[in-house]
Amino acid sequence: MDNAQELISRLNHSGKKLSKSHRRIAECIVTHYDKAAFMTAARLGEYVGVSESTVVRFAASLGYDGYPHLQKALQELIRHRLTSSQRFEMTSDMDHTQVLSRVLKADIQNIRATLDELDLTAFEEVIDSILAARHVYVLGLRASATLAEFLGHYLNFIFPNVHVVTSGISDIFEQLSRIEQGDLLIGISFPRYTSRTIEAMDFAKSRGAKLVSITDGPLSPLHAVSDLCLTAKSDMASFVDSLAAPLSLINALIVALGQRRRSEVATYFEQLETIWSQYDVYLGKGET
Repeated sequence: MDNAQELISRLNHSGKKLSKSHRRIAECIVTHYDKAAFMTAARLGEYVGVSESTVVRFAASLGYDGYPHLQKALQELIRHRLTSSQRFEMTSDMDHTQVLSRVLKADIQNIRATLDELDLTAFEEVIDSILAARHVYVLGLRASATLAEFLGHYLNFIFPNVHVVTSGISDIFEQLSRIEQGDLLIGISFPRYTSRTIEAMDFAKSRGAKLVSITDGPLSPLHAVSDLCLTAKSDMASFVDSLAAPLSLINALIVALGQRRRSEVATYFEQLETIWSQYDVYLGKGET
């Protein structure tokens, strides 16, 4: 299935062949897919008025290897469609004593899934492309601005030609006005994707720049426009974006680039340490 509409269409067309109980589950998913996608089999069964085992059999009847696979398909396909209020509502009934463990476990799961699914060839190609670029632009808006600022901050220790593009005093197109062939733009965005990010990447592509995206998967609109794509899981626990896995991926990217430019970075840090010490930038040595 390539999109949410296809999944919903499959559920609709299956309606006539399903039992009464299964039809009720299908109708619930079609009507309330934003809620159903984040319910356990037991919770969905309770919501519809059927047993947990009936929900599991329903998933199998659609060709899934158990309910978790159906649930994952729904989550992957609709996450970018959820509004902030819908995302907030998903955890409105969460016991406050569960918040810490659920959020941290979700972040752990996101990092583990990112490691398991990351395209290592693409990772190496991104490193080579950044090293070969004349200028490197890092684009991130709204929640992704923090990721762009973090990546830009450390890339500036490695390269002299890094520009962070985010919402500020000047328009993002003004910040990208000098981008051209030989330059590289790293676009960062996760659900809900910002339309201005896509517009900026299209603009950079029209100027001949190479595009790298850091996003959550092949269904992301950034994936289609990019020359290279690195994916990190960002499944949310609530209205707050889960940026643990994207940040971990960015950390790995920075470390790998630093290793490739080891001599230059070491020399630059020696110069910086002298400046930091002279102007008492840090309380202690070795911090960046």
